[in-house]
Amino acid sequence: MQKELRILLAASAFSMFAAGLFGPIYAVFVENIGGDLLTAGGAYSVFAISAGVLIFFISRWEDKVKHQEKLVVLGYAIASCGFLGYLFVSKPWHLIIVQVIFGVGEAIGTPAYDGLYSSHLDHGKFISQWGLWDSMAWIVTGIAAAVGGFFASVYGFRSLFMVMFVLSLLGLVSSALLLMRSKKQSRKRKR
Repeated sequence: MQKELRILLAASAFSMFAAGLFGPIYAVFVENIGGDLLTAGGAYSVFAISAGVLIFFISRWEDKVKHQEKLVVLGYAIASCGFLGYLFVSKPWHLIIVQVIFGVGEAIGTPAYDGLYSSHLDHGKFISQWGLWDSMAWIVTGIAAAVGGFFASVYGFRSLFMVMFVLSLLGLVSSALLLMRSKKQSRKRKR
């Protein structure tokens, strides 16, 4: 397995763990800020639709971008801003803004991530190496869901959001390793 795949998997695992911590208790948080189940569904809908629409347009542009690593890092940076934003959510409309931030980060980062991941697959191992990503995603999300529910019940949402933000920063730093590696390889090629 190429080192770039290991870096991409690590970055994704940190970010997914951060998001997974919140997944099963999201609706409880929405009720705490004055929302209800419709608010929870609507806010998530804003994320999904904004990500989907923006991915449709941004991915066409990203095909022409030379250094996709920069877009992956930017996507993780924007997602980190979203995780930080949870600390400031006190009303349902604040949550909508945070969900749009996540949608933008997803739209910028995901197509570039998928392209990079695909470009570093070992010949003849496309299915098993994508399977590795899928396996990691489900396992990490499952563990995070259990940990998040416990952590929030003991320490509260504010502490949970700080942990989520720190984990997202670890994903960002991991993805930045791709950029550093890419620059190093570019310098070697120029010699």
